[in-house]
Amino acid sequence: MKIIKEFKEFAMHGNVLDLAIGVIIGGAFGKIVSSFVNDLLMPPLGLLIGGVNFGDYKIVLKQAEGQNPAVAISYGQFFNTAIDFFIIAFAVFILIKVVNKLKRQKEETAKPPEIAKEVQLLTEIRDLLKK
Repeated sequence: MKIIKEFKEFAMHGNVLDLAIGVIIGGAFGKIVSSFVNDLLMPPLGLLIGGVNFGDYKIVLKQAEGQNPAVAISYGQFFNTAIDFFIIAFAVFILIKVVNKLKRQKEETAKPPEIAKEVQLLTEIRDLLKK
């Protein structure tokens, strides 16, 4: 029973839940970016280059024989995946940049305001007079 209680405390800890939510949202975001690249970005780019579908580019190492599929290096798919990665990396970069900017603004507003020298001097005189 003790191990179950410890696991429950671990699983309900804020960082674990945040990580789980991040992984789920990241997976969904990855699918959206993949769809964006494969369905929206690459077709017009292929059309501009001359009706090329990058996903179809591959180097066949061994032709298909009977029921055995062909052995090929699909560098077109790799190209699409690399574009996915760079879009996701750029989006994460922008997100972190915004979060850091918000943190800096919060820290700046959290600092106590500077006390003028005259006010500070008057406070010291008051404290000395109280003694």
